[in-house]
Parts: sequence; C-alpha cells; structure tokens
Amino acid sequence: MSIQADILIVGGGVIGSSLAYNLLNDGFTGKIVVFEKDKVYEYSSTPRSAGGFRQLFTTPINIQLSRYSLQIYKNFNKNMVVQGETAEIDFKQRGYLFLATDQQMKQFEKHMELQHQYGVSSQLLNTHELIDLIPELNVEDLAGGLFCSESGYLDPYSVMQGYIRSAKFLGAEYVYEEVEAFVIDQNRIKGIRLTTGEEYHAPIVVNCAGAWATYLSKDAGLPLPVIPVPRQIFQFNVEKPLKKYLPLTMDPTGVYFRHEGESFIAGFNEQTPESMSFKCRRSTFNEEIWPIIANRIPNFEQAKIERAWAGLYDYNTIDYNAIIGEHPEMKGYYVAFGFSGHGMQQAPAVGKCLSELIRKGKYESIDLTPLRIDRFAQKALVVEDAIY
Repeated sequence: MSIQADILIVGGGVIGSSLAYNLLNDGFTGKIVVFEKDKVYEYSSTPRSAGGFRQLFTTPINIQLSRYSLQIYKNFNKNMVVQGETAEIDFKQRGYLFLATDQQMKQFEKHMELQHQYGVSSQLLNTHELIDLIPELNVEDLAGGLFCSESGYLDPYSVMQGYIRSAKFLGAEYVYEEVEAFVIDQNRIKGIRLTTGEEYHAPIVVNCAGAWATYLSKDAGLPLPVIPVPRQIFQFNVEKPLKKYLPLTMDPTGVYFRHEGESFIAGFNEQTPESMSFKCRRSTFNEEIWPIIANRIPNFEQAKIERAWAGLYDYNTIDYNAIIGEHPEMKGYYVAFGFSGHGMQQAPAVGKCLSELIRKGKYESIDLTPLRIDRFAQKALVVEDAIY
C-alpha cells in the first residue's frame, strides 16, 4: 500500500521547510509531504550552525541569493505570523567583517566592486576604522578589512521553526520517519520508501536532506560531488567584557568569532575528511582557535569554554556551492543541497526560486541556472572565493 501526494520533500530543515512554505504561500494547492527523520532536530545542521548572515560573496549568484534573503529576514517576524504568534529570529544586524592583510585588501577591493553592482553596502575599512568598530582589536598585522553593516547573525533554530510552523499552517504534512530510498521507474522518479517499508508516491520528489542527501542520491544511481563534513563551534566567556558588541568577524586565518548573548562563539574552516561525527575536541579550541583569537583581542586570552557542539556541512567538493534544480537524468527529481555552509543564509531565496521552478517550469525572482546539476559535466563551475 502506498500513499499518494503531489510533492514529496525529503528533509525538514530550513531548506526543505522554506520550499514547502513558499510552494503553498505562492498558491500551490496540491498535497505536500515533508519527511524528517530527526523529530526533535537534535542533529539537524540548521540549529547547529553559527547563524551568520552575510552578503560578502564574490559571485553574482551568491550575492543575489543573499540580497533576496536579507529582505526576508529583516521582516521575518512580521511576515511569518501564525495565529497571532510572530516568528522572532533575533536578527542582529551588527555587521559582517573580513579582516585583511595587504594582499587580501587588493582582492577585497575587486570583490567590493562586484558587490556594489548588486546593491550590497560593503565598504573597505582602514585600521583606524577597525579600531572604532572593535576598540580592543589588535591590528598590527592588518591592512584593513571589508565590512557590511547590513549583515550580522541570527538564531537559525528560530528561522527553521518559523518556516515549519508556517508550512504546516498552510497545509504541509510533516512525517517524522527516515527515507530509506527513492522509488524509481526507469528514468522517472515515482516516490520514496521509508525504513518502515511504507511508500509515498508523487510525480515530484525534492531532496533537501543536507549532509544526508548525497547518500540517497548516490544509492539511486545519481551521485553528486557532496560529502558530509563536521564543523565545531565553541562558546566561551571572558572576564573582561568588550566595549562594543562584535560584528561577525572573520580573521585572515579563517577563524571567526562573534557575540552570543553576553558570551562569544568561535570556529574555523577545519580541513576534515568525510564524516558524520558530532564529536567536539577541546584540543581544537586550545590549539587552533584560542591562539588566534587571543592574539586578535587581548580580552580573549582568559577565554573559558562554556559549551561546544558540532554540525555537518553538506560540502560540495568541486566548487563549494549549492546544487539546485531538476536532475537531467531523472524526471521529477529535484535537489537543493551542497550549500557548503551557507544554506541557512540562502534558504529564503532558494525556497522561493525552487518553488517557481517547480510550479512554473522557470525561475523568476532569481535565475538559479548557474547552480544546475549539469554544470559539472559542462565545466561551468561557480567559483566562489569566500567559502569558510
């Protein structure tokens, strides 16, 4: 026995739930079923992310996705009201800052020119302006920085729950079971099979399962260059507070830090192999992060770890960008994964644009064709320099 629907979405995190919401909000009247194996979202990548939001990208497509998503996040609490309950996402537009050496400043100047073409209010700062922004900052080895005041950080769990609540209110059904495999008939997808043995059939299946998505696709004979990669985040406090709240600050080494309430969080771009591990290692903080942040801000010398966690990137090993659209070899099979760490940032725009593609057969708000599946075979890669 199988259950019939119109669209099946595998993965009920921020990408899948944004898609479900946008489909229904845009007028789709069919039955949408969203599958999520982690009912309490304990290991979901969305709530385990650092919550950074930026527009400081180096490719038109990523800048456009962020520009669209910015407008959604700025008004999220007003527009995602369900039965009088607002969706508070704690979006703090304290800015996003890339600290820079002399060589990086030359690159950032070129990046800024492109960003300005798409309306991003980025600006180059000299060392005096950096100190105005962060009075405690050690700028001895810095030439300046690239800053965007409109960006900042937010609560990713609240964003995800806002989309889930609104999608359910509009009629999406959430099934908290694990998808074992896709049901396929020749070159057309027919549905999914759960680990319980139950099947759901629909002409459209969208794979939004994040770090787990690549295995489902591979098992269906449709491999994509995405692997799960762990990223650790450490929350810490200090004895001497800073004079001002921090923007999300990226050191030239790749270590980032920001405020988290009155505490701080920090992490970095670890070069780790494919893994589904959620282990945290204090040695990572002591050896890789603390020396950098203690040198950059003297107040951090006395950092005391409060807690730590790890989440998974769905890491695109080829060009580090999302893979979005219908699979050219499988009718009805759509994907939206491989975001490599910026899925939460781009979720509003991706949900909207993929809704358009599914409902109308074309993109309208933003042309996401550059992120198509067959760009790898066509050697039309999206080369993004700002991936961390």
